[in-house]
Amino acid sequence: MLHRFSLVAPHPIPASLCHHVRLAIEDVTSDYDARPVATVGLHAHTWLFDGPDEDAPGSYGSRYASRAEFYDELRGPAIALAIDSALIAGPMAKAGPAAIVTDVDSTFITTEVIEMLAAHAGAEEEVRAVTEAAMRGELDFAESLAHRVAKLAGVSEGVFGHVLAEVQLTPGAQRLVRAVHARGGRFGLVSGGFTEVVGPLAEREGIDRFVANGLEVESGALTGRTYGPVIDSAAKVAAIEGWDREWGIEQDMVLCAGDGANDLPMMRRAGLGVAFQGKPIVREQADCAVSFPRLDAIAALVGWDIDA
Repeated sequence: MLHRFSLVAPHPIPASLCHHVRLAIEDVTSDYDARPVATVGLHAHTWLFDGPDEDAPGSYGSRYASRAEFYDELRGPAIALAIDSALIAGPMAKAGPAAIVTDVDSTFITTEVIEMLAAHAGAEEEVRAVTEAAMRGELDFAESLAHRVAKLAGVSEGVFGHVLAEVQLTPGAQRLVRAVHARGGRFGLVSGGFTEVVGPLAEREGIDRFVANGLEVESGALTGRTYGPVIDSAAKVAAIEGWDREWGIEQDMVLCAGDGANDLPMMRRAGLGVAFQGKPIVREQADCAVSFPRLDAIAALVGWDIDA
């Protein structure tokens, strides 16, 4: 089975760390390819190698009892040096994902749209506190959403245009979209935010599919209620499953990235789940993490060169 191990950081990667990775891989196989990854403003290296087909005792040689132990050996020094890493085993290892799906707020964009909307209602701090608790997994998402949206009652529907104009993409977001499209893949957005902002954003950025909550408007003002199904963690998974069928893509060829606890179910079903500047619970449970604000670091982790 093919395996890929990659390192990425916003600062140079020490040659000693690359040497450590090479020695660890050579404990498992002599058949590997190592190279730097071309990334604008980042530093990355990747190793593609043949590894065991099964994660069983003894599969990874006498030194490692399991794939997890082997991965810990690879990434331990990287963690100490604040360098992110990923180990991919299986179909995605060779050419990368056939689809990438990310959360929107604090992942594809730098902020939380509901907090931006709440600022126009004078409730930004209160809404931010609830949002942070929900993303840490401390509150039920649907209940927290209803509580936060209620604070928006009476705000003019013109707020959508103002917020859309203020939204800033996470650095590297456009490069990541271009990278997956250049390889014939798809890009989707799943959001606990709102269609009225995510929809125009998705169209502008060439996103293939998106799903988000709807904000109810009556007489030109927000009612403080949503419409349609709540896009919680289960709805995110259901949306991705539908896109997989539509696109004809196996789930182990889908990469999912997000920052909050409600992103964990979609990340667990993915071929690779990436915690992007994630909350502690997300970093602990994801397959790998990007700890700095460059979304195109994900491309480096799957071995994709991006020259511009």
